[in-house]
Amino acid sequence: MNASPALETPRSLHELVAEYLRVLANERGASTHTLRAYHRELAAFAVWMHEAYAEWTADRVEHTHIRAYLGTLYERGLSKPSAARALAAIRSWFKWLARTGHIELNAAALVSTPKLPKHLPRVPSIEQMNRVVDSVRDDAASWPARDRAILEMLYGCGIRNAELTGLDLGDIHWANEAVLVRGKGRKQRYAPLGDAAAQALRTYLAERSARLAAAKAETPALFLNLQLRGLNGTGGARLTTRSVGRIVKRIAILRGLSSDVHPHTLRHAFGTHLLEEGADLRAIQELLGHERLSTTQRYTQLTTVQLTEVYDRTHPRAK
Repeated sequence: MNASPALETPRSLHELVAEYLRVLANERGASTHTLRAYHRELAAFAVWMHEAYAEWTADRVEHTHIRAYLGTLYERGLSKPSAARALAAIRSWFKWLARTGHIELNAAALVSTPKLPKHLPRVPSIEQMNRVVDSVRDDAASWPARDRAILEMLYGCGIRNAELTGLDLGDIHWANEAVLVRGKGRKQRYAPLGDAAAQALRTYLAERSARLAAAKAETPALFLNLQLRGLNGTGGARLTTRSVGRIVKRIAILRGLSSDVHPHTLRHAFGTHLLEEGADLRAIQELLGHERLSTTQRYTQLTTVQLTEVYDRTHPRAK
């Protein structure tokens, strides 16, 4: 008599969260920032489910449980955008659970996203951006040549902060006047390298070479931290995204911009100013590396708001 096959023991929510994060990291090439955010949101949900329902498995989670969890987030004082981010992580996880056969029905698909107010990012004008980029000096920068090159790359190439800090020397294709950028999900694209950005890079690279020669070391990382920390380690003295954020904010504030400026503000300015000057929306989509045109269309909203303000202020029949 043959023994009946053993049933697979249901895996805990925490185990399934850990497996999904491994998939995101190894198969989908998710960034460190994305992995950290997903781990935070999914682990918090798993802990809440365990505390509320003890040994609850993924196939027993219903949409009412997820809605109840969102309710607890509101009770803790979280904003609607924060709750929406938590739901987005849970939805992505449940979609994977359903696709891999861990659950039969995707309960998260039945939970609607909290209605969010439309807050368009505040974008500096062309004149303001030119003033900021052209005035990187010792009073606002610890390494002016490097920090000028950072601003030129963020605004002149429209790349993300993580894409900037991930650049290596070999990614600058001087002959083609382009930069090889590694975007989200390991996708690659070429960003044009304008004259101003190229000149700033050349100035910085000369100083970079001198500092590395004095340290008798080499590293492929393009942008280095001031003290060359980690030069002989795996980091290779590579500048971090957090440091870039501090550099951009300090220079921007000292040059009269608002305190909410961050590296992504320069990316928004890149797209908005291209559109204002007549660039095609699909061309902007390619330059920014957006997967969906709807993401790029946010810049249309920005310019529509600006045009409406001009109309209201200047047209005699608008008053």
